[in-house]
Amino acid sequence: MTAFARRARATAARMHPELSLVSYTLLSHLEFEGGCRATDLAAHYTLDKSTISRQVGGLEKSGLVERRLDPTDHRVHVLHLTDRGNEVLSQVTDARRIAFHERLTEWSGPDLEKFAECLLRYNDAASRSDAGDPE
Repeated sequence: MTAFARRARATAARMHPELSLVSYTLLSHLEFEGGCRATDLAAHYTLDKSTISRQVGGLEKSGLVERRLDPTDHRVHVLHLTDRGNEVLSQVTDARRIAFHERLTEWSGPDLEKFAECLLRYNDAASRSDAGDPE
């Protein structure tokens, strides 16, 4: 697992010079959610608010994320991808898909199915564990 995590971080660095694995993850989440508050990011990833604040600050400085007032509550700022953020995320996502395809191109159908089944099982167990669910 350590080798997998190291490879993921190194791959992210090669995909785009200003996008770490954490940055990619946060941008992906913002895209999926269509924007959210920094406190929502902190809660989702079980990170301290100050950690998220530093990460978001870097993304804002890079022009990848912007804060907008929540139309339903003007006391709240919602984070959204900028046009540049969408472009960079799309480039990195495409590059990751190509890299995965290249790594798995020689795998048989049954091997790919087993791999996908194991990943789903692992992610399900991790989600339950993160949620504090004993099952």
